[in-house]
Amino acid sequence: MTSGSPLAMRCTLTFGDIYGQVLAWMVVIFVSLAAGLALMGSSRPLFALVGVGLILVLSLPFLLFAFVTTLLNHVQLEPVPSGDQAS
Repeated sequence: MTSGSPLAMRCTLTFGDIYGQVLAWMVVIFVSLAAGLALMGSSRPLFALVGVGLILVLSLPFLLFAFVTTLLNHVQLEPVPSGDQAS
């Protein structure tokens, strides 16, 4: 066993920390849907569906990366005081 002090993991993430990311994702969705509706009236509506799908699929990894890095930046490891340890 290690002789170091035990650590408690604490997450300080709040909705305000990811609010901008949620708004950016909603903007991406609405812009892609607007582009899809604009292209739907053309002679090839398949381009509209492919365009919306492509925008959403390509933006999803960036969104997930932003969420995960924001979460990891708000995880803190704090030493547990010796009186609070369970035996």
